[in-house]
Amino acid sequence: MNTYHRTYVTALQQVLERDNVMLFLMGARQVGKTTLSQLIAQAYKQKVYFNWDVEEHRQQILSGQKFIERIFPSHLIGPKPLLIFDELHKYRSWKNYLKGFYDLYKNDYHIIVTGSAHLNIFQQGGDSLMGRYFPFTIHPFSIGEINPNPIVTLFRNPYEVPTVDIEAFYTFGGFPVPFLKRDKATYQRWKRTRRSQLFREDIRDLTHIHEISQLELCAEILSHQSGQILNRSNLANKLQVSIQTIGRWVETLQQFYYAFTIFPWSNNIPHSLVKEPKIYLTDWSLITDPGAKFETLVACHLKKSVDFWNEQGQGEFDLYFLRDKRQREVDFLITKDQQPWMMIEAKTSEQPITAAMHYYQEKTKAPFAFQVTKDMFYVDYDCFSKEGMFIVPARTFLSQLV
Repeated sequence: MNTYHRTYVTALQQVLERDNVMLFLMGARQVGKTTLSQLIAQAYKQKVYFNWDVEEHRQQILSGQKFIERIFPSHLIGPKPLLIFDELHKYRSWKNYLKGFYDLYKNDYHIIVTGSAHLNIFQQGGDSLMGRYFPFTIHPFSIGEINPNPIVTLFRNPYEVPTVDIEAFYTFGGFPVPFLKRDKATYQRWKRTRRSQLFREDIRDLTHIHEISQLELCAEILSHQSGQILNRSNLANKLQVSIQTIGRWVETLQQFYYAFTIFPWSNNIPHSLVKEPKIYLTDWSLITDPGAKFETLVACHLKKSVDFWNEQGQGEFDLYFLRDKRQREVDFLITKDQQPWMMIEAKTSEQPITAAMHYYQEKTKAPFAFQVTKDMFYVDYDCFSKEGMFIVPARTFLSQLV
């Protein structure tokens, strides 16, 4: 199996050393949260891992916060041990539990909490954890993570990622098991198992949704609409449910990292669309249409970078798209500190820069504008060395992101 250094490890180690807070690792099921926490644990002489799904671990947790003193007697503790709580949000009183645990032991332990749903969405009661934790979103592998060059502020220096890795990304996606194994039979088994666990375990057990089969069908329909405007009315008609129900289902799919939405940027854009978002899957390997698949891959890479920059404190970044009532559209716009910063148009083959790109750069004054092309050969050039509008190879551009 191939091994690659995940960008998150160093960033997460720095947070634990610098900030006296719990570290919440959030992300999709099987995205690698547990593996990351265990990689971080390798640097600790004393560490312990608790998984809510393991009966023995669950009983220890339920015995009260002070159970940890039986494992690490205070008179024997040297440097701060690391405690890892996995899937603790499945415990109804997890917020109160962690609040009490942190207040008792914040100066004695480093604490990582992982979960396959947003750890701040479940409202089963309990005091706020505000100020006691630092959230970090874990995304699937990206092309940039194959680049050995470190991130300098926001970007890496460009790197020619091997073709075998590029092909693996397109075929198997970025989730660790299928991407690293690169075996079609393994991928098919993994895909079926993950889907069953997501809908039949996670969503069924952690939400009040009873129409799981219909929700699965909704997800299947959305897999054929990745990169398109989310039309709740059409979905409601197809599935014979209310628009409000579709809204709840789409929100649930986002909370469990099956998909994400981006909204149109409307500031200073005449006749801009200001309501419906576009929706993208987090696993582009599920998409069959080549154009939609490539656009979704780019969207996932941009979303990962935006989340990482925000959570690293590099500024305030957001991901949008551009579209007006005349159907002029650019796939993506990244804003930095609420100002247009970078436009990105995804194309599978090389062609002249679109008229919409020229139009929107004039309107937004975005310093960077890239038409990112899948089928172009790698060029050893720093895409961010000069402001302007450029046609760039996807291999070069994506290698510089997080």
